[in-house]
Amino acid sequence: MRFFVKVIVSAFALWLTTLIVSGVRVVPYEDTDIATVVTYLLVALIFGIVNATIGTLIRIVAFPLYVLTLGLISFIVNGLLLLIVNWLSDLMGFGLEVDGFWWGVLGALVLGLISWLIGLVVRPRD
Repeated sequence: MRFFVKVIVSAFALWLTTLIVSGVRVVPYEDTDIATVVTYLLVALIFGIVNATIGTLIRIVAFPLYVLTLGLISFIVNGLLLLIVNWLSDLMGFGLEVDGFWWGVLGALVLGLISWLIGLVVRPRD
């Protein structure tokens, strides 16, 4: 259940990110409302999988850079992960489109901030 909530939160945060950042957009596989919602959910699922697998591997390998830059390299890593999701969804013919590297960094920053804020509201209390 927690996994589905995270995917829905990520999809909603991605939708808000596409409204805020002009260089990041999602192209649905059909021109219907249901297809648009499903596309956002699929892109959020892909981003979660990429972040959990490739992102974790990059963070482990680049740990010295994280320490050296006091964590600022995470902006670059998250932007690269967003570009990987762009590439994977482009192979499927629909999904996330990022106009360039710096749009990916800005999009990842906004996406992370919005996801964090929504997570504060949705998170169950102990």
